[in-house]
Amino acid sequence: MTAPPLPAGFGVRLDPWTMRREGGVLLGGTPFQIVRLSPAHLSLVDSWQAGSLVGEDDGGLARALVAAGLAQPVPPSSPAAAGLVQPVSPSSQAAGVLASPALHSAGARPAVSVVVPVKDRPVALARLLRAIRDCAATDPVHEIIVVDDGSADPGAHASVAEAAGARLVRRPVCGRAAAARNDGAAAASGEVLAFIDSDCVPRPGWLAVLLPHFADPLVAAVAPRIVAHGTRSPGWLGAYESARSPLDRGPLPGRVVPGGRVPFVPTAALLVRAAAFGEGFDTRLVGGEDVDFVWRLTAGGAHVRYEPGGEVAHEHRTTFREFVARRVYYGRTAAPLARRHPGAARPLAVSPWTAAAWAAVALRRPLLGAAITGVATGLLAHDLRGVLPDPADDAITLAGGGTLRAGEVVADAAVRAWWPLAVAAFVGVPRLRPAIAAAAVVPALLEWRRERPPLGPLQWLAARRLDDAAYGWGVWTGSLDEGLFDALRPDLGWHLRIIDSDELFG
Repeated sequence: MTAPPLPAGFGVRLDPWTMRREGGVLLGGTPFQIVRLSPAHLSLVDSWQAGSLVGEDDGGLARALVAAGLAQPVPPSSPAAAGLVQPVSPSSQAAGVLASPALHSAGARPAVSVVVPVKDRPVALARLLRAIRDCAATDPVHEIIVVDDGSADPGAHASVAEAAGARLVRRPVCGRAAAARNDGAAAASGEVLAFIDSDCVPRPGWLAVLLPHFADPLVAAVAPRIVAHGTRSPGWLGAYESARSPLDRGPLPGRVVPGGRVPFVPTAALLVRAAAFGEGFDTRLVGGEDVDFVWRLTAGGAHVRYEPGGEVAHEHRTTFREFVARRVYYGRTAAPLARRHPGAARPLAVSPWTAAAWAAVALRRPLLGAAITGVATGLLAHDLRGVLPDPADDAITLAGGGTLRAGEVVADAAVRAWWPLAVAAFVGVPRLRPAIAAAAVVPALLEWRRERPPLGPLQWLAARRLDDAAYGWGVWTGSLDEGLFDALRPDLGWHLRIIDSDELFG
């Protein structure tokens, strides 16, 4: 089925990771591909880069580039400007809580129902509801629904919700976050469901920046950036978590796709088009239900966007016990997710050439590794003849440089998901010890040098090793419990695709 064009009025910008070559050739996207633009398509891309908006007749190319990850959409400043919603009825306005009158005026943004799952956190809940109220000038909402998931003291949450003008849904027994979110969605009447956890604090503009993306009818969900609550968290684990939380998907926007730059987004804060919510979160999953939900949306052809321009602060877990338990918990979700989404949860995706080259280096055969990379570079240069003006240089950049850059990715998999095997190899195979030691130390220190986090290199290295060890333990124990090891298998099926821009529509 052909995707609908990107609506007129959107802007389009090439993704920061997309490389452009002379003659209108684009390199990048997910999966990585080389696209030769026709003269007409090149003219459109140039006009969009200069600031022109998508017109009535060129939305197909814009959609194809966005879907391929080669470009990012720039939505109109107002969702209503692109025909997202009609004015909300007076009856709906009467039901609103903490809503600004401007929300329901003609041509305003869609009605947003905020859904908050909570269990035994009345203080955090009060802080969240206060923050939503404080953001009302820029981010008005239609209603707030608090779902008490079987708290020991339901009266505490009820009084907090009542004081804030929120509606309370009470679950008699705990069903975990997935069930609570589903109950909240069932009770909501808004066009957009804004799920946000009780340990979060939205920052002004969190909705105003995200909502315009829904002007694209293919967008089913949009996620903000999750940042650390407070200026600095106490302790070395707090500083590490502030700089490298798995909830923070980084500073660049993107389409959420397995294996892409943004492979998932958490439901600590997530906006979902109510009409696309469907059956909601899978309550059979003990963790990972947010990743599963997003991957089901993408598998069904919908787009999920990550928009770091909107921010929600999260109270990270920074004690030693909480930190380790949370990483193990995340790791244990990999196998159940792999059963539902085969191939999507693998720890490493590289070409066979790259894997072979680094295997040779690990076995102390650097010349063999260089020879493997040289052969791959030569074959790629042959494929690039007639496609790029300087195929040899680009082959060196893509094959040679790509193999070098992949070293950090390979090392990460070795000491994260595969660390029990790495430890066994370190003990039993002396030849591999230098490579395993380097994998455990060098990439982490390179990352520290790039990021310059607010802690020293040795503390950063210790936190990385603790992070990876806990997560990897979770992956292994989860895989053993599930009886499935797809989340531990590498994906060596990468191959280069070279196409003309007309083929993007196929």
